[in-house]
Amino acid sequence: MTNLKSIKKNEHYFAEITDMGSEGEGICKINGFAVFVENAVTGDFAEVRIVKVKKNCAYAKLINIISASPIREEPICKSYYRCGGCNLQHISYKAGLEFKKNKVKSCLERIGGFKNIFVEPTIGLEEHFNYRNKAQMPVGEDNNGIKIGFYEKRSHNIIDCRQCCIQNKANEKIIEAVRKFIEEYNIKPYDEKTHTGIIRHIITRVGEKTGEILVSIVINSENLKHSDSLIKTLLYADKNIVGIVLNINKERTNVIMGDRIKVIWGKGYITDYIEGLKFEISSLSFYQVNPRQTEVLYKKVLEFAQLKGDETVIDAYCGIGTISLFLARKAKKVYAIEIIEQAIEDAKRNALINGIENTEFFVGKSEQVIKSLYSEKGINADVIVVDPPRKGCDFRLLETISQMKPKKVVYVSCDPATLARDLKILCQNGFEIKKVQPVDMFCMSSHVECVVLMSRVEK
Repeated sequence: MTNLKSIKKNEHYFAEITDMGSEGEGICKINGFAVFVENAVTGDFAEVRIVKVKKNCAYAKLINIISASPIREEPICKSYYRCGGCNLQHISYKAGLEFKKNKVKSCLERIGGFKNIFVEPTIGLEEHFNYRNKAQMPVGEDNNGIKIGFYEKRSHNIIDCRQCCIQNKANEKIIEAVRKFIEEYNIKPYDEKTHTGIIRHIITRVGEKTGEILVSIVINSENLKHSDSLIKTLLYADKNIVGIVLNINKERTNVIMGDRIKVIWGKGYITDYIEGLKFEISSLSFYQVNPRQTEVLYKKVLEFAQLKGDETVIDAYCGIGTISLFLARKAKKVYAIEIIEQAIEDAKRNALINGIENTEFFVGKSEQVIKSLYSEKGINADVIVVDPPRKGCDFRLLETISQMKPKKVVYVSCDPATLARDLKILCQNGFEIKKVQPVDMFCMSSHVECVVLMSRVEK
């Protein structure tokens, strides 16, 4: 049994980093303890200081690198070690792809109980900087003036950021334009401690194929004074802006956006294309943040589904219909479900825009709607696609899928832990894993997207 006195808080130790945790932190062993060291890398030999001791593990701060790992790289972002926006800049991109594959494999083995599971190499992105088509930047101020940027790690302290290597470069001009407006008209940024001030966040969306830009200003008010001047300042900064909107959020909450939108110039959405399909994307729409990898991801979904044209497909968690419409071009019929009513309205409009008529959209919880389609209307599916939020699928949905017995289930996941949990349940109910494909949707961060093909076990 580990001796709890064998490692002490604030003591310095020298150790070799032998592994990395799920969030990209280094792991070493000190006197029998597993010690997690932020910003350390497998292969480093380092001096660390213990900052927290728990029953079975400890946490340490990296003090000095005695000898650096061959996979260690110097981050290109000056704010990297403070900012919470990404956490894998300090290792090579190739090593990051391997880390993500191993993260998926580890979750499937530890949480799912799958043995000797084969995970394909992570599909990476050659141009892996400035890939994000959406930025959400909080606004604040301190004694040095206005701050617009990203939250510091594990806090709501805002790091002023005039450049970000993972965001679209168009953001830089837009942020400086809003900063100029705030300073010129003395507009107070929101203070979450006192619930005072006006401007809370700046949100931008950029169309990868069209270049169109939508700027959303989240405000703690019904209106924004001098908005005409804001419009002029923004349009002067970037001619590709097609819409400027105010998002009303007067709640005392950490939720970034409210439910109400006011278009103050142009239109309330941008258009973009994926594999020839046209989509209208509003500030409230869910849309993958890495458009370059979105096509890769959706092509993999289609490849796994192996549609021949006579299949009935169900798309749970359909959002604005992106995957649904991809599937509809190859299937006989697609039923798509999403809990957010506005998203379903967007999905219907996107189907109409693309002339796709073999889709039917439903508002509601997937576990309830799909059960109703199956048990009350007798609708079954040859293929079921699920793309749930990080919390994974509701158990009742997995239960209904097991009862429906589709030939294939294609699971798109943004969290390997809940993916492993759900796959375990499906495999206990007549399915088996055929392929596991990680995709690097979130370059420079420890997050990983994954597509899994499951098929029904024939008895």
